Amino acid sequence: MRVLFWFCNNFNWTPAIKTLENAPDAKPAENDNTVVAFIHIEPRDVEDGSSAETKLVKNSKWLARKWETENIVLHSFTHLGEEKAEAIKAQELLDRTRERLEKAGYSIVQTPYGYFLNLEIKAPGHPLARIYKEF
Repeated sequence: MRVLFWFCNNFNWTPAIKTLENAPDAKPAENDNTVVAFIHIEPRDVEDGSSAETKLVKNSKWLARKWETENIVLHSFTHLGEEKAEAIKAQELLDRTRERLEKAGYSIVQTPYGYFLNLEIKAPGHPLARIYKEF
């Protein structure tokens, strides 16, 4: 798994191009003061015994605490590597991650899966505003 974390003052999107035929209809959204995880899920991340999901949860919580926010956006971003997991298995991993973070008291939003999005990003120039991790 490869994740590019951003802290964003604003992270907004509008659906642009549907890439998965069976993806449900998607709507625009606006998010303020949020940690955004741009997540590239690889085939090994969805195998039994993988620790990638747990590391994603822990790193998301760590960065949210640093920025004193409970808002986290999970964004599937299959552009950080060449190998990618099957779409259904990647979506399941994101769903489990969302559930775990919600149980821990965070407000979680997932960007529409199966879409390219028009993005509006406003982020501060701070060392903890952009962090890259490989698990």
